[in-house]
Amino acid sequence: MSITGTTRVVGVIGWPVEHSLSPPMHNAALQYLGLDWVYVPFAVKPERVAEAVAGVAGLGLVGLNVTIPHKAAILPYLDEATPQAWLLGAANTIINEDGYLRGDNTDVEGFLRSVEEAGWSLAGRPVVVIGAGGSARAVALAAVQQGAASVTVVNRTLGRAEELTALLAPAAGTVALRALALSDPDTPEAVSGAEVVVDCTSVGMYPRHEVPPVVPPDWLHSGQLVCDLTYTPRRTALLRAAAAAGAETLEGTGMLVHQGALALEKWTGQPAPVGVMRRALLQALEG
Repeated sequence: MSITGTTRVVGVIGWPVEHSLSPPMHNAALQYLGLDWVYVPFAVKPERVAEAVAGVAGLGLVGLNVTIPHKAAILPYLDEATPQAWLLGAANTIINEDGYLRGDNTDVEGFLRSVEEAGWSLAGRPVVVIGAGGSARAVALAAVQQGAASVTVVNRTLGRAEELTALLAPAAGTVALRALALSDPDTPEAVSGAEVVVDCTSVGMYPRHEVPPVVPPDWLHSGQLVCDLTYTPRRTALLRAAAAAGAETLEGTGMLVHQGALALEKWTGQPAPVGVMRRALLQALEG
């Protein structure tokens, strides 16, 4: 990769950001597409978010990905954001259109594409989402938008689960919504009765990857798709337990690749080389 006087810059902001796997994934794609672009990480302290967003227009960056903890904080500083980004209260992508900054969220569609890639659909199925943070919001909205039969949000604290179901209610239509605490006596039946179970928590993430799964293995069984959005390690304790119980499994790299590919398509106007991005991501994980 050579930097020239015409090289354009795109990147990711977060705090911290040095752990991000987006640079190798996106730079592999940019090289494949033959674009004179470079993708770089920017470590942005929370108190400097407004300046960082203004810098996108001021420096003429193509755009940015946005990761924790800035996805919500950037919204007031954008010229426009999609209805989906406003509903989620989070934008993970900024597109610079001649100084006009538009925010979007590719997590919802990124998750749906990863599920479709696994040969599944959420339509008509009971879905359990474990957790109530930003990724849980995106997954739960994905289930609502695809017409799940029901979406049950399970969280350690009931209040946060109820906040998420309240957020989804205006968009839910005929999708039945329910909030449960992880300790609720109805939770084992809800998880066992789900056809799709998605863990959106950090339980099992490296370096605490040998802790017990967020739900007991005996709640899982064949006929289910069990997803874990954690991708370090790729095969978490939950996915190993689910596979042992006969369930199909979906690791978190799928959503990571597809949300990144969608962002790249918004910046370039070209189809993203998903296979190239996946190979680069997996190589970075193994390295």
